[in-house]
Amino acid sequence: MTQMQDDPLALDRQVCFALAAASRSVIGMYRPVLAPLGLTHPQYLVMLSLWERSPRTVRDIGQALRLEPATLSPLLKRLESAGLLTRQRNREDERSLDVELTAAGRSLRTKAELVPAQIVERLGMDVAELERIRDSLTQLLAASDG
Repeated sequence: MTQMQDDPLALDRQVCFALAAASRSVIGMYRPVLAPLGLTHPQYLVMLSLWERSPRTVRDIGQALRLEPATLSPLLKRLESAGLLTRQRNREDERSLDVELTAAGRSLRTKAELVPAQIVERLGMDVAELERIRDSLTQLLAASDG
């Protein structure tokens, strides 16, 4: 059977496939860039959230990154072991865990500031086009939440 161009099940017409393949490929580009920082891509995302604001609660980081506590907790433990952050019970609400950057975590930001430009260079795409794609993905994410 020959595939018709308007086949709704054609792999190259699927948003889910394009997103999954692009995600794996782009995240793969981050590995060699993040390796000198001693971070994996998920750890980098946690650090980005903390460079925006520290301290933050575990719940707040999880919401910002759209990660479940079971996924986030091991990331935080590894980053704490690496000396980049501390975790402690909130004084006002013992059920809440506060996460705060250490001096080493704050200073790593300087090296991390070079990451975006390196990724843009590896992708070989115009920054304005990448921003348009990011904005479209953000819109898609909001639509999927609705």
